[in-house]
Amino acid sequence: MFEKSLYDLIRGLRNHKGNEKEYIQNSLKECRAEIRGQDMDLKATALLKLVYLEMFGHDMSWASFHVLEVMSSAKYLQKRVGYLGAVQSFRQDTEVLMLATNLLKKDLTSTSIQTMSLPIITLPHVITPSLALSVLSDLLPRLTHSHPAIRKKTIVTLYRLALVYPETLRPAWPKIKERLMDEGEDPSVTAAIVNVVCELGWRRPQDFLPLAPRLFELLVDSGNNWMAIKLIKLFATLTPLEPRLVRKLLPPLTNIIKTTLARSLLYECINGIIQGGILDSTDDSIGGEEIATLCVSKLREMIMVEDDANLKYVALLAFNKIVLTHAYLVAQQEDVIMECIDSPDISIRLRALDLVVGMVNSDNLMSIVGRLMRQLKNSRPATAEELNHRPTPIEPTADSDDESPEVAIKTNKNASEAPLLPDDYKIDVINKVLNMCSSNNYRNLVDFDWYIDILIQLVRSAPVPNSSSLSDESNMGRKESSNIDVSERIGDELRLVAVKVKALRSQATRAAESILISTYNDNSSQLTSGSGVLRAVAWMIGEYASCLTSPDGTLTALLQLTKTSTAAEALIIYLQALPKILSLIAGDDQMAWTPERKTVTALLMARVIHALEPLAVHPDLEVQERAVEFSELLKLAAEAASGQETSTDGIQQDAPLLLTQAIPFLFSGQELNSVAVGAQKNVPIPQGLDLDQPINANLDNLLRAVESTSFGEPEQDEFEVYYHQQQPPMAISSGEPAVNRLGAREEPVHSYQQGTEESYLDPDIVARRRAERIERNKDDPFYIAPTEGKSGRSTPLHNILQSNNGPDLDIDSIPIMQLDLGKTSPTGQPSPKRFSAQKPLQRIQVAADETLATSGTSTPRYDDSENSLDGPQRAKAKGKSLLQVDSSHIGAFSLEGDSSSGPLDYERQQREEAEMAKAMQEVERLRLEMQRANERIQAAQGVEGTVVKKKKKKAKPAEAEAEGGEAVTIVKKKKKAKPTIMDEGGVEGSMATEVMKPKRKKKKTKIDESGPQGLVDSGA
Repeated sequence: MFEKSLYDLIRGLRNHKGNEKEYIQNSLKECRAEIRGQDMDLKATALLKLVYLEMFGHDMSWASFHVLEVMSSAKYLQKRVGYLGAVQSFRQDTEVLMLATNLLKKDLTSTSIQTMSLPIITLPHVITPSLALSVLSDLLPRLTHSHPAIRKKTIVTLYRLALVYPETLRPAWPKIKERLMDEGEDPSVTAAIVNVVCELGWRRPQDFLPLAPRLFELLVDSGNNWMAIKLIKLFATLTPLEPRLVRKLLPPLTNIIKTTLARSLLYECINGIIQGGILDSTDDSIGGEEIATLCVSKLREMIMVEDDANLKYVALLAFNKIVLTHAYLVAQQEDVIMECIDSPDISIRLRALDLVVGMVNSDNLMSIVGRLMRQLKNSRPATAEELNHRPTPIEPTADSDDESPEVAIKTNKNASEAPLLPDDYKIDVINKVLNMCSSNNYRNLVDFDWYIDILIQLVRSAPVPNSSSLSDESNMGRKESSNIDVSERIGDELRLVAVKVKALRSQATRAAESILISTYNDNSSQLTSGSGVLRAVAWMIGEYASCLTSPDGTLTALLQLTKTSTAAEALIIYLQALPKILSLIAGDDQMAWTPERKTVTALLMARVIHALEPLAVHPDLEVQERAVEFSELLKLAAEAASGQETSTDGIQQDAPLLLTQAIPFLFSGQELNSVAVGAQKNVPIPQGLDLDQPINANLDNLLRAVESTSFGEPEQDEFEVYYHQQQPPMAISSGEPAVNRLGAREEPVHSYQQGTEESYLDPDIVARRRAERIERNKDDPFYIAPTEGKSGRSTPLHNILQSNNGPDLDIDSIPIMQLDLGKTSPTGQPSPKRFSAQKPLQRIQVAADETLATSGTSTPRYDDSENSLDGPQRAKAKGKSLLQVDSSHIGAFSLEGDSSSGPLDYERQQREEAEMAKAMQEVERLRLEMQRANERIQAAQGVEGTVVKKKKKKAKPAEAEAEGGEAVTIVKKKKKAKPTIMDEGGVEGSMATEVMKPKRKKKKTKIDESGPQGLVDSGA
């Protein structure tokens, strides 16, 4: 009978394209019959075919006993197939594994190297704690086997045993360490030991510190790159425990970085330096700055030179670690990092995006944000095919023998196209933009007007959360970030700017007003009444209603959103904003109470009451409360307005006080400031307050009773349709526009350094910014306002003129006269210098978050942002400067000489110094009196002359003649005395006595003749 081999099975599978499943089922039936036979060769062949089919997902656990039979064969080729089947099919819960223990122990003690290798390489796949305990005694002697391949495999197998049975390391580690310390060991065995030590080292690195000298020798002397990578990883875990290793490792690592050509080893060296804390070291002798510069330059080469996405990815990972300690070095590589922002690989984009957040500053913030905004604006929407794309399952298909492998490889036709930006990436970009602009209390932000326009553009570019994807089976049990409404955070940021930056509160409120009105008027807008941004927008237009440009239009849009909204969180804010805007429109006490005003006010209140009445039965209790309160209040106001007589020509009537004073007074008071994040945690909980106790025990039943209440679509209001809804534009048939005949327009090429606002902002925002700029500089004589006809090097009109008039008319060839501005005027007088009367920058103050006195961290207070004239004012540390001089008193010294600030203290200071000098003199006088008294006592006891010295005083000796053997001292009337002591022979004595005279009291010197030598005593 002819039996199929493995080669025949593979050929048959290729020849049955489109019908592989049926062919595989037939082959499985044949293998079942063959493996149950008595012929061992047939069993081995059937087992080999089952192993091949098992790789396609077909289970072969049913043949585990037959695998054990083939493993016990005496022939090596059959035994090898059996061990292969065991590796492929045996698991820890396989029942026949207990029967294989004796077979494994027997083959471990075999004299054949090939047979001994089979159980060693099989044990890591099938090991269990009981099996490890049984075979450990037979495996340890293999560490001293004469063949290095057996020793290498045994070391790796022992590591796998140690993971399952940790007691393996007690008898095995001394022998492994002995093999590592043996300098004559085979390099392959040493590499295996290093791998095992590296894997065990990150768990308990302190146990491997004694091996550091030997490991350092292997790092320096070994030429194996893979072993060097393992050693570098191991040393990265050891250096925090032994800081002296940093100084030892730096030279070889620097040498490897400079000389190696292997990119993998280069990256691991840089990564080991980062993880080992070498860049964080405060020791200047190590040279952390030089090694950081070297690492950054090599990472730059990996991004620029190598066209490999994997290398770019790992280089960006390393940059993200270096930016924590050397942000200024990473910021110098802005050009290559910004190129990675536009990479077709989304993973590279995400790593570059994380990197730019750490390197942003006030100089490059606008360019980086502009680059990211262009990505969001130019991204193409996903097609229906891409939205409904599902991964195709892997089928066991194979190519025929006649087909070339190169032809079978299918190229991606869309590889050159720009990748579709997923919603997850867009949300990440928006969050990064907000984090960069608002970091450190807007410290890096230079232009707040630009930031407000960026927030408006982000609202338009934010992805809409896909609520339908929540019910998709493929997303069950998985939280999709694309379902997050990122527009809510954008609205919170816009509100935060309005609260903190008072100078720009009106601009932020007008931006919120434009978002709200565009949501109501623009049918193409992606925003709905449930969008998160509208909650913050509604709060702003209600809180700062006085800054609105069109309160009537805002009230109309807000009423429409209130009717269509179903989310209770949004309705609560909408209901609070409605009466605030209404009080602004109808509560002006300066306007006369005319019939026209009375009618308009009555209509406005009727519209608001009509919108609030259906919400009085809303399921949410807070919505009910606000709707009932405001509707009843407005009904009272409507009654007061209807009963108030209007003004006539002879009688002046005021508006009802309920409209002009009572209702506006409800919403006037102190401003609401931002609160620090940690302030609420410091509020003590009152005693006896149980937050878990329900307010109403029957609340669940009450809410369940109204769950069936439905809120249908609001009926069409004829008043609303007639006055406030725009009619659809009528189509007007016209010919081809004239602008289309001007030729094809050239697409401008923008870069991240020279990008303009038009590249990432919508046309309406750009037009408004241009109009504001023209209005701001209209009085500046040196500002050239833009004209309608734009000039350029080559315009469509220029092309038409050249095509119609021939090459003779060349506007670019007109000569340009060079003006020498350095020459004097014709009158001989020097022309006066002109200074641009440029409008000074507005001083912007950003308020800090409020917090309690015992609060923890809060927002750092920066009184002035970067766009103020003086810049951020940082508090200087008190103490001495580099010159060791305390200059803290200079801060209170004024050079303006304003006498109104207080009298000068110079005279008082002089008086204090004089009194201090007088007191010092008195102390010195008393000290000298005590000293002279002591000298008299010593002279009376026969002690020779004593010299009294005073510091920093010079005395001039004055000579006098001696008569009768007596010593004479001549005292002059000066502050300093000039004493001289002469002996009987007329020779100057060896000891001189310095006599100190006080300033006020002077007495003549007396000659004491009691002693053998003259002692001059001067009274004090």
